[in-house]
Amino acid sequence: MKTVLGIGGTDDSIRALEHTLDRVAETGDELTVAVIENPDSTPAGDEVEERVEGIIEEYGVDADVVRLSGDPGSALVEFAESNGYDEIVLGGGETSAMGKIQVGRVAEFVLLNSHTSVKLVR
Repeated sequence: MKTVLGIGGTDDSIRALEHTLDRVAETGDELTVAVIENPDSTPAGDEVEERVEGIIEEYGVDADVVRLSGDPGSALVEFAESNGYDEIVLGGGETSAMGKIQVGRVAEFVLLNSHTSVKLVR
């Protein structure tokens, strides 16, 4: 499976990266990690990219790391669809006091607009 993981530096996206790396280590799937500028996250893109590369190295998995610019949701959907990815993976989704899943702006855009399958890691 050809997978792209969108990451903006939040704790949720780091958990999604670790979850996906575990799966890639077992299956040998092709993984690209797309670093996006997430307005809801404080780490800058360079810092996020450095952290991602370190985590990938710890797992000993082959994965490409790319930087996407522009609107994060649009850029991720466009990248996945134009490069033939089978799946987009995102971190996120907190449970509200009413028991409903709440997702961030980027995850919501991707879930609603992507023609590629989307996996939300909580």
